[in-house]
Order: sequence, then C-alpha cells, then structure tokens
Amino acid sequence: MLHAPYHEYMKRDYYEILGITKSASQDEIKKAYRKVAMQFHPDRNPGDRSAEEKFKEAAEAYEVLSDSEKRSAYDRFGHAGVNSTRGFNGGGGMNMEDIFSQFGDIFGDDIFGSFFGGGRRGGGQSGRGRGVRGSNLRIKIKLNYEEIAKGVSKNIKVKKYVTCNTCHGNGAKDKSSVQTCSTCGGSGQVRRVSNTFLGQMQTVTTCPTCNGEGSVITAKCSACKGEGRVYGEETVTIDIPAGVQEGMQLSVGGRGNAGERGGHPGDLIILIEEEQHPELQRDGLNVAFDLHVSFTDAVFGTSLEVPTIDGKAKIKIPPGTQSGKIFRLKGKGFPSINSYEKGDQLIHVSVWTPQQLTPEEKSLLEKLGDSPNFQPKPDKNERSFFDKVKEMFS
Repeated sequence: MLHAPYHEYMKRDYYEILGITKSASQDEIKKAYRKVAMQFHPDRNPGDRSAEEKFKEAAEAYEVLSDSEKRSAYDRFGHAGVNSTRGFNGGGGMNMEDIFSQFGDIFGDDIFGSFFGGGRRGGGQSGRGRGVRGSNLRIKIKLNYEEIAKGVSKNIKVKKYVTCNTCHGNGAKDKSSVQTCSTCGGSGQVRRVSNTFLGQMQTVTTCPTCNGEGSVITAKCSACKGEGRVYGEETVTIDIPAGVQEGMQLSVGGRGNAGERGGHPGDLIILIEEEQHPELQRDGLNVAFDLHVSFTDAVFGTSLEVPTIDGKAKIKIPPGTQSGKIFRLKGKGFPSINSYEKGDQLIHVSVWTPQQLTPEEKSLLEKLGDSPNFQPKPDKNERSFFDKVKEMFS
C-alpha cells in the first residue's frame, strides 16, 4: 500500500508569488514571470523539490493573472474565484508539460533553448531523461459531514497504468536490448548553429531518433510491448484535510498513470464531493438546522436534543420562544481549510401550528384566543427578520 501526501491548501497570493502589485500591467506580469521561472527552473535546480514547487506555483500564478477574465475573478473572490473552474490547485493539476507549453510564447523557442539547453519541451519529455511522463488521473471521493469536519484518511483502489514488473519500466526484453542512441551519443539532444543578425546562435533540440531518451530498444519486453507499463490497479492512501468543500481538488504527486519507459508518473487529482446530511445543511463554514417545536413547548419552554456534525447536543428552549428565533451553537460548524477559523451551528426555530383539531381542542383555543396574553405583542427590542439574517451571515 502506498501512502501519499496531498498538496498543502494554504495557497499564497498570486501577486506575491510574482513579486508584483495588483495594478501591474500585462507586460509587467510577463516580465515578472520570466524572472521567477528562470530562477526556479528545474534545469537550474536539479533535484530540488522546493524549487520545482515554486516553479509550478509561478506558472499557476501567471496562468491566472495573464488572463483578464480569470484575473478579474481572482481579484474579486481570491482563490475561490478560480479554483472552481481550474484544472489544478497548488500547482498539482498543472504538470510540467502544461507549463513548458507556455514557454514558446513567454521566452521564445530559441531563447529558451539557449538558456536551458533543451529546446522547447513537448510530449511530457524532458529532453535529457528517459521515457514519457504519465498523464494525470482524476478521481472523485464522496465524504460525509463528519469526515469533512475532522479530516479523514482513505484507502482508494485506483485502476491505472502501473510500472511493468517484468522489465521494471524500461520496456526492453533484457539489459542487452538497450543501446545508446548513435545520433545523439546518449545525450538525448542534438545541437545546431545558425547565423543570425546578432551573430551565431546555438540551439538545442530533442533527438529525433530516440525522442530525447538517449537510448533505443532493440528488443521489446513481451509483457508491456515496450511501453514499460501495463494497465493494473494500485491502492493509494489519501490524507484529506479537515474543512474541504464540494468541488475542491487535491493533488497527490506521482500517483497518476505511470510514465512510458521509465518516465515520471503523472499526478492523482482528487475531486471532493459532499454527501448530503439527512437533517443538516451546510452554508460555508456554518451548519443550519430547522427545529420544529410544538406550541406548548414554545409557551412553557423545554430542553431538546438536536443533531450536530459529530453527534447530538442539548439546547434549552426558553418560555415564550417565538417562531423564527435563531439559536447559535458556537464552534459546532466546519473548520476552515485556510485558517484556524471554525463555523457555528445555527438552529432556526419553527413553532408547529396544528393542522387538524378535535371539536374540544378547537373550543379551548377559541376561548384562549380572546385572552389578552394571546394577542400579538412583539417586543420592540426584538430584532427583525432581516437583522437575524445579517447575524447568520456575519
């Protein structure tokens, strides 16, 4: 069983990531992105996972801020304004292939190649390593209210491409069936020099013979037909943090489809779905519950049990409670995934009016109806319906 961490959901501000202000122009955004991308590029920071995450983070920030519509939504609603329509969170769903596909527009193919020695990357290949990167895989996980409130660890069986056990992922029949590429000498790259008005410029492109892998296979593995992977199943343990919401996406790095011939695996993207509670309703961090009380309980007062996310709670109904009264159970809502804030449970009281009466009951109520105490006398200090609604959402 594989245990995989999820991407932290405490996302940084996009403007902060690129080191710009909210009034920055498109040219300033592009210039800032070039600077950060060059600083944290994987080729300049080999093996540095922190630099790679910052590289992805910068690409995510640029992808949003360079698009006027997405930037407007982000400025108004923050990360929540773009997460619902985006294919990644925390850089998780935007893989290296997605990022490098932008570089022809941002850097230019020749300039990018001269800086990093790899030309424009494509097809998920690094230009210097073996294989083709595996694709991302998306699955849905349905959670109940208690799991959302406390966080949960789930063991999920995922059907996907896994590394071939026969050839251990290299796609060859045996060790002697792998030879160094004669075209590039094993580097996976070919270089050419061209004359420009600026003088000679050297560009580096992916070797067309080995597709950047540096080696060629002379005899394929019979189990995977040379792909280095087979379709199978893997159990992944996913830690889901408390406070997630419907539509959120979490990314588990390296748990997507296995790459071809030793290529890096893709990521596993988890889409969160909420299972409806039979009695409670979610409103952001708060939980709402409609409590129906009898006329006599509202008059004389009583103590009642109400459902909560994690069990039952007892509340006191004071004598003379009016229909529409809202009680608040502090801290009985959902935790925020981005802070230490926690919501409340709001209990809306509805006094139940009998719909069917016996002749005796009707006679008694008619007599009571003439009593002064049964005439409506709203307290001037009692808040209006609109004040209560404001309090609920404050």
